[in-house]
Amino acid sequence: MQTLTLNNGVQMPALGLGVFQTPPDETRAAVAAALDLGYRHIDTAAAYGNEREVHGFAKSAGKLGVEQIDLLILHQALPSDFGRTLEAYRALEKLLADGKVRAIGVSNFMVDHLRALLDATTVVPAMNQLEIHPYFQQREVQAFDRDHGILNQAWSPIGGITFYRDSGHASALEDPVIGSIAAAHRKSSAQVMLRWGLQQGRSVIPKSTRPARIAENLDAFDFELTPGELATLDTLETGKRGGPEPDDITLTAFGRPIPEA
Repeated sequence: MQTLTLNNGVQMPALGLGVFQTPPDETRAAVAAALDLGYRHIDTAAAYGNEREVHGFAKSAGKLGVEQIDLLILHQALPSDFGRTLEAYRALEKLLADGKVRAIGVSNFMVDHLRALLDATTVVPAMNQLEIHPYFQQREVQAFDRDHGILNQAWSPIGGITFYRDSGHASALEDPVIGSIAAAHRKSSAQVMLRWGLQQGRSVIPKSTRPARIAENLDAFDFELTPGELATLDTLETGKRGGPEPDDITLTAFGRPIPEA
């Protein structure tokens, strides 16, 4: 497993397992399979309702069954009430200072959100978790993160449940461009997309509940895409976001009860 070093020196496996929208029972089985295969990086959230099944502050640490969380991030910027975002991030800074977490970061923060955060807080986020796949690459945010020592992590790195294209493909796995590159390496289309992210220095957290697919996703470290293949994948950019627009996030539209909170 390739590792990446965060801006505070903490090392993290480059590839992990996502459990977004996975029911608790399926989460337990998927995480068990992943750990057996060698995964040591599991991504979950309080809002997913399956933290307790991801065994490996405050309430999250208790549900996870751990005394220290490796990386704790804010799920959204909440630009409609950014003061609350700053309060939440300062709470993360306190957890970091107290040794309750090893690193802190953010998710779905755009450049304006990051600038405002950096101006008002002390600790530069170790990570910004973003929707990144060949069809939506967010290069401006990625560049800002790199310039400030913030690691980019891709959620939905193979398009996932939010994937769509004008071409009519129901899945990124059906894309003939990706398929031809996959065939040349005797790999799957999913492995090619994961390799595209890994080779460009990102962390990737594909989601799956099927042990065979979880194993397949892990097998993305024994081949290398050529510069031409990387460039070809870059040309698939559509500019269309699959997830919600970060500036549209409000508590009224996206707020939800947190299980067991």
